[in-house]
Amino acid sequence: MDTDLFDYELPPEQIAQVPARHRDQSRLLCVNRESGEISHHIFRELPNLLPKGSRLFRNVASVLKARLSANLPTGGKVECLLLNPAQTPEEWWCLLKPGRKLQQGRTFKVKNRFTAEVLEKNEDGQSLVRFKCENDRAIDEIAEELGKLPLPPYIGRQSEPQDTERYQTVYADHQHKIAAAAPTAGLHFTERLVSEMQAQGFAFHDLLLRVGLGTFKPIQSKKLEDHPMHSELYKISEATFLEIQNNKGAPRVAVGTTSVRTIEDALRKKAKEGTSLTGAFSSEANLFLYPPEEFLGVDALITNFHLPRSTLLCLVSAFLTPRSTDGIEWLKKIYAEALREGYRFYSYGDAMLIL
Repeated sequence: MDTDLFDYELPPEQIAQVPARHRDQSRLLCVNRESGEISHHIFRELPNLLPKGSRLFRNVASVLKARLSANLPTGGKVECLLLNPAQTPEEWWCLLKPGRKLQQGRTFKVKNRFTAEVLEKNEDGQSLVRFKCENDRAIDEIAEELGKLPLPPYIGRQSEPQDTERYQTVYADHQHKIAAAAPTAGLHFTERLVSEMQAQGFAFHDLLLRVGLGTFKPIQSKKLEDHPMHSELYKISEATFLEIQNNKGAPRVAVGTTSVRTIEDALRKKAKEGTSLTGAFSSEANLFLYPPEEFLGVDALITNFHLPRSTLLCLVSAFLTPRSTDGIEWLKKIYAEALREGYRFYSYGDAMLIL
């Protein structure tokens, strides 16, 4: 399938650079797949739009303060972005700047905290780095003290104090600071909204997926089939997995594309293995969902507005019209209306609900 089908023009001024003043005051575009109707709301109205008793599946991964500033032995500056651990706790895959100067064997450090050595580089420009930390501490622990949140590249500013709170979901599990990017559809929820929804009979179920920078990587191949999909580790508890498999209960609502990938990858792998679909499940998702795809465990989707030529745009197109390619043109019309109505796009932008 031609990648150009998933391109669109986005005015730079509609890329959100800061979050809404209040999380649940973000705008919410609602699409009813059965009637074709589009309606406009604020996120606070979500409980009135979802079917009563809906079950919401959310990614509780917490974003690591993964952007570290360090120094070369010569005194030059280095920026190190922790992506994901490798084979040992001391080794991490990272993005380094200036990357060309930091070839295999080069070192950098933060005095009295750590020294680091570049072990190798891969074809995606990532570097495998071995960290030796003072007092045998872990580098991710040190990053929480010294680092900054890794805001996406389309946010044209450095992270600020407000981002420490706002670039995390209110339900993030801080025992699992593993993500290089926030599961942004969840940023619109407040603790009050979650509590009110629970009191009204809505149920929330947690899963965990390590969101990587591959989320923001545009598709560079001419054909979708040639795109090397990135992988992300995930874990699903037994209780959550049982709810995912129950397709006769209340509608299953995925909060964000990361939840969709987790759910759909797990169900496909369990079915392929032919094993009993019980117990907790963990694996690595490299599932690429694009039209004409079907969805096994998701009935509705809460998501943000995504980058052109991105795997996330492909996923949403497929979800609009499962087992059909009609969702490609429909999504373009929906996005065109969102642009006319002044919706804000990307991580700190507004939301969309697909029923």
